[in-house]
Amino acid sequence: MPLGVLQHFTIEPSDLERTKAFYCDVLGLEDGDRPPLGFPGYWLYSGGVATVHLLGERKPREGIVVRGTEKKFDDTGRFDHIAFAATDLAGVRARLKQHNVTYREQVVPRTGAGQIFLYDPDGVGVELNFDPDEVKKAGAAA
Repeated sequence: MPLGVLQHFTIEPSDLERTKAFYCDVLGLEDGDRPPLGFPGYWLYSGGVATVHLLGERKPREGIVVRGTEKKFDDTGRFDHIAFAATDLAGVRARLKQHNVTYREQVVPRTGAGQIFLYDPDGVGVELNFDPDEVKKAGAAA
């Protein structure tokens, strides 16, 4: 059973509007079309694909764990981070500084690719990956 490309990831944030603002205003995703699913939420688009789904308040139902209820999985492992391909390293640095977002930057050994690591309002790790040419163009971390 071969799998295809990752279609989206879903976050159930503690503050739906704050998290939407982070992904749209800071990272530049676009709020787009979402079917009427019967509960609040957003589908945020990256490159024309609804990559990030944000869940608002929902009613618990069989097989669904909902934030703020007693039902929890015993152990689902640790979700570390999500990654996006990115461009305009200098512009991203400026945008993160403008929004007072703390981030860490590194260059991948041997490949020269650039990476920026940061956290969303709920502590979900986000990695932004830049081609080596972007790193050369933008220069070393400021």
